[in-house]
Amino acid sequence: VQLVESGGGLVQPGGSLRLSCAASGFTFSSYIMSWYRQAPGKERELVASISSDGAGRNYADSVKGRFTISRDNAKNTGYLQMNSLKPEDSAVYYCQSRRAWGQGTQVTVSS
Repeated sequence: VQLVESGGGLVQPGGSLRLSCAASGFTFSSYIMSWYRQAPGKERELVASISSDGAGRNYADSVKGRFTISRDNAKNTGYLQMNSLKPEDSAVYYCQSRRAWGQGTQVTVSS
C-alpha cells in the first residue's frame, strides 16, 4: 500500500495549488480518501474527505468554499484543489486512505 503526494510549493496569498495523491497496492476505488494537514507546533487536522465513489464530500469549516476534494478512480489518484490560499493554510499536507498515509507535501503561503 502506497500513497504519494505531489503538487505542493510556495504560493502568494490568494493563489491556488492543486495537490495530487497517487495510490497503489490496493483497490483505491473501494476506500474513503482524506486530506490532512499539520502546521509546525500544531496537531494534524482533517481538511477534507471524499467517499469511495466520489459522491460524498466533507470539509473542515476553515476551508469550505475555498478547497475542493476530488478523485479519479480510473487513475487511482485523489486531488485537493486549493484556491484563495491564506498564510494560515501553510502546512504539510498528507493524503490518507485504507489506514495508510503518504509522506506529505509542503504548502507555504507567503508574500
